[in-house]
Amino acid sequence: MNDFDPGPPPADALENDHLFAAWTATVAGTLLLEVRTSGLVGKELRDAGDLASHELLMGLFAQYKPDDAVLSEEEHRGTVGAHDRLTTPRVWIIDPVDGTREYSEPPRDDWAVHVALWQEGALVAGAVAQPGLGRTFHTGQPPVVPARTAPRPRIAVSRTRPPAFVQALAEEIGADLVPMGSAGAKVISVARDVTDAYVHAGGQYEWDSAAPVAVARACGLFTSRVDGSELVYNQPEVLLPDLIVCRPELAEPILAFIRSHGTD
Repeated sequence: MNDFDPGPPPADALENDHLFAAWTATVAGTLLLEVRTSGLVGKELRDAGDLASHELLMGLFAQYKPDDAVLSEEEHRGTVGAHDRLTTPRVWIIDPVDGTREYSEPPRDDWAVHVALWQEGALVAGAVAQPGLGRTFHTGQPPVVPARTAPRPRIAVSRTRPPAFVQALAEEIGADLVPMGSAGAKVISVARDVTDAYVHAGGQYEWDSAAPVAVARACGLFTSRVDGSELVYNQPEVLLPDLIVCRPELAEPILAFIRSHGTD
């Protein structure tokens, strides 16, 4: 897919970080859909998609945002940007394919591309593209969270490794569990009224949640660590193992349960 040409960004995206995040995530998603039709399967498809998306995104940031640093999942495989992210005031935090397992299982749509911008201590822009849905959710035009339609709260959990404590949490607050892939898809599911909360503990990194959390905050959802403290990004240690994203009215019941029972 080396011949993939995203074309130039819209003129307003060059001046607007929200729109630039949305554009980069969207074109990476378009490339990933092309790779998905290449005939590759399983691990080969996962690896090809991850590499193609990463290389595209890194090229776009180098071309259009050369003074900014980039933190990508691929950094931990030996690929780094041109700038030291800990001394640069603007850092893009990206996940070229969030939910690689789901990406490699067509026609599943619960995978995503994450692009977030951290600037001088805070997330200031973010976009989550879900190419399987044909949509990109971003902070420039935050999604409007619909009124809750389900009679019981719904908690998004991992398809493959749901934290054990979440089952007890669901029983405590009368909720149903909804398994799905991609952390980004889970967070956005709350904004879409597919679920009402996403509660996770047990291992994630900054790129897993930065863009989804930026979007969640922009549309008025509650976000925190499982102990209620703020989610903080662009740290020397990029492990950020737990989070809560939920409708505001569910925050206290969830935090109260965790204060009482922990996450072990």
